[in-house]
Amino acid sequence: MTLAVQCQGIWKSYRRRPRLGIKAALLTPRAPDSRFARHWALQNVSFEVRRGQAFGIVGHNGSGKTTLLSLLLGSLLPDRGALSIHGRVASLIEIGAGFHPELTGRENVRLFGSILGMRLREIRERYDRVAHFSELGDAVDEPLRTYSAGMIARLGFSIIAHSPADVLLVDEVLAVGDARFQDKCHEMLFAFKASGGSLVIVSHNMEALTRLCEFGLCLDSGAVAAHGPIGPVIDYYATLTANRPKAISPGK
Repeated sequence: MTLAVQCQGIWKSYRRRPRLGIKAALLTPRAPDSRFARHWALQNVSFEVRRGQAFGIVGHNGSGKTTLLSLLLGSLLPDRGALSIHGRVASLIEIGAGFHPELTGRENVRLFGSILGMRLREIRERYDRVAHFSELGDAVDEPLRTYSAGMIARLGFSIIAHSPADVLLVDEVLAVGDARFQDKCHEMLFAFKASGGSLVIVSHNMEALTRLCEFGLCLDSGAVAAHGPIGPVIDYYATLTANRPKAISPGK
């Protein structure tokens, strides 16, 4: 099978800058940058996704999941390592990203579609299917600022699901809507895979990942803690969660 996504030894850091007052900032000599002044969000991450496969990413909040998706999307660059995606990419990483609150749902389909790299002809050809799938009805001609978060997520998912993409990057949007709409989203993703498309999904919904994904990885503090078939990866994540120290509530 042909590779759709390939990551090799990816490292990503964010610089840590001490908070200084104006006087201290002006008078304190600037220390040379070093690896000790950096926070490593990702450390030596490697994996592959083949065409027609779904790959799940799990981990606690702050473990590097969204950073990894942002690198795959190209909105961030790695400090070390190499990554490649073969084909067109569509992403829904943040609800409402790529939308304008004063535009109608219909107008935002054109806006988001163009951001995804779709030609105007492609947007027109797919509009009716996008609107029907989102189930927004007459609300599609209302300003986006009148929408609930769920309505925005449904519209965003509908657009990427009907885009001419080869790889979909999805972050925590499979829980929108009622159970029936979620089932419809899963059916769409299964159809996308069957047509040769590839998925990279971040989610805390272990049941959804088990249904959709063949393989995955678990991130812990930016490093790969488990990698392989999705079942054992989820089992490892469950063990990691069970052994994680619980926060102490006030007064105890």
